[in-house]
Amino acid sequence: MSEMPTVTLSKIYHKKTHCIAIDFKYNQILIDLVKSIAGTHWSLSKKVWYIENNPDNLKLVLDNLKAHAFLDSKPLFNTSKVTKIEQEREVRILTTENKSLLNNFYKYLKGKRYSQSTVATYTFLTADFIAFHNEKHTETLTSRDVEIFIESVYIRRNYSVSTQRQFISAMKLFTVFYPNTKINNLQLERPKSSKMLPSVLSANEIVSLISVTKNLKHRAILALLYSAGLRISELIQLELNHINIDRKQIIVKNAKGRKDRYVVLADSFMPMLKNYYLTYKPKRYFVEGPNETMYSASSVRKFLAKSCEAANIYKNVTPHTLRHSYATHLLEQGINLRHIQELLGHCKPETTMIYTHVARKDLLEIKSPLDMAVLTHKKTDNDEQKFLLSGK
Repeated sequence: MSEMPTVTLSKIYHKKTHCIAIDFKYNQILIDLVKSIAGTHWSLSKKVWYIENNPDNLKLVLDNLKAHAFLDSKPLFNTSKVTKIEQEREVRILTTENKSLLNNFYKYLKGKRYSQSTVATYTFLTADFIAFHNEKHTETLTSRDVEIFIESVYIRRNYSVSTQRQFISAMKLFTVFYPNTKINNLQLERPKSSKMLPSVLSANEIVSLISVTKNLKHRAILALLYSAGLRISELIQLELNHINIDRKQIIVKNAKGRKDRYVVLADSFMPMLKNYYLTYKPKRYFVEGPNETMYSASSVRKFLAKSCEAANIYKNVTPHTLRHSYATHLLEQGINLRHIQELLGHCKPETTMIYTHVARKDLLEIKSPLDMAVLTHKKTDNDEQKFLLSGK
């Protein structure tokens, strides 16, 4: 098995826009992945892929590529000199001292064993904040400076709430790493996250979705995503030696939060699994791309969209929708919430609790007042009609 390719992320100023350059040696799998990321383009003049430089796009790049390549994001925060014109154009005009500080913060996060994407994202967000207040000495920065940055940048540019929450988390770590500032950690509050209920398919829709998927590999992927409640990253990284057919179990290794967990193989999935093994003969991963490499998450999303269209399902369905459906259906079957938490690999029970709002049969079975009013009206009309027919 060859080593994972390296993708280098760096800053460029292209077409009057500050961009993230996505550079790597020729690799068709990575090319297809990058193409699937909304907003990416190929630069003929610079010979790199690029996307507009902002926190949401950085997260998008990291999420799509981290399972398929080693991401070198350090050049995004490098201390190399740029030309005078580029320096005037560059959003992040950082002093040498601040560049050194950010590089050390990057190393600090790496030493704390945060994930690759977290290290890159937190350093990126902190660099934006430092650059915004570049005229100030870092030691003089206060909690009010954090608020001003949010008001001037995040609110004005309409960044997502999740990005703002990540920024506050980055600031909390930065104040621990560099306590010389006047930023009060206790005053840093994350905005409340949006309370959006997950989209869930019915059991009939799940069966229909799988049955209309004619390609055996695609059908096996959808069946396993739903029947084991896997994240898309867990499925594409699932190795054959992690599947125990005799015990009807899968061990999900090094999942989110660096946790291992066991999930159950469905009895109804076993015939399909054996058929899939005999047909495709995978060597290392449960599902493989060319040359025994990991399968692409974007490929799963593409054929899932086609299957939804074939099944006449017009909801916004993603691979994670199948995981949401798995958890909701377990809860509706009366499975204990604590067991569902273990099967999903959630650290906190609060995360699993969201499915109680989707699976509330007692609430969903309540009659609407409109239905009761219509029934009463019909009853009244019938009584009046009987009176008229019987009376003289």
